[in-house]
Amino acid sequence: MPRPIYLSTGPMVEIMEWFVDAQKYFRQGGPIMFPLLAVSMWVWGLIAERLYFFSANSKKKLRPESLVRGFLEQTHPLSAGSRNVCRNLAVDFANHRSGNIHLDHKILDQHWLSQKKLIHKGLSLIAALAAAAPLMGLFGTVLGMIDTFEVISAFGTGNAKALAGGISEALISTQSGLLVGIPALLMCIFLRQEARRLEARLKETRIIVKRNLKE
Repeated sequence: MPRPIYLSTGPMVEIMEWFVDAQKYFRQGGPIMFPLLAVSMWVWGLIAERLYFFSANSKKKLRPESLVRGFLEQTHPLSAGSRNVCRNLAVDFANHRSGNIHLDHKILDQHWLSQKKLIHKGLSLIAALAAAAPLMGLFGTVLGMIDTFEVISAFGTGNAKALAGGISEALISTQSGLLVGIPALLMCIFLRQEARRLEARLKETRIIVKRNLKE
């Protein structure tokens, strides 16, 4: 009796099946799917960079008092290559202070503004891309409905297969726009909250530096 032959269902087969399904999904979604893919990769690249940035600023949290005093007591130039904005504020000020209290206040404010810009870097663009993705999906919906009406005008309602192509293009593009936009919008809200927390820590560091200048 011949032994039964079992088809391989390993990870490679599953990956190939997923790839074929993805290609079919993209073809059904119409030409708007490629700009949506580009927007998705762009926005999630920005989100990943911001997550890394806030993660780097949450590690090794030092008390602002000890951080500021430690850097201000140094007499030689210090490196400010870290991604920690509070540390960089103290280091930059320690490297550029003049000894004149009024001028030092202006120098401190300048470095504080530059670090504050780094905190909010890319957040407005993430919000814009998150809002643009559903609109692009809606544009795909319009294109799909136009194709559907062209089929109706040419063949009437008897060609169900041609009608299904236009309707599927409309629905898939709308779905894809929402799948890109909604998670990106939620991540944007989360990142803005993290930015507000980090900005509060940066402001606290700035106040402590000013207090040390008066001492």
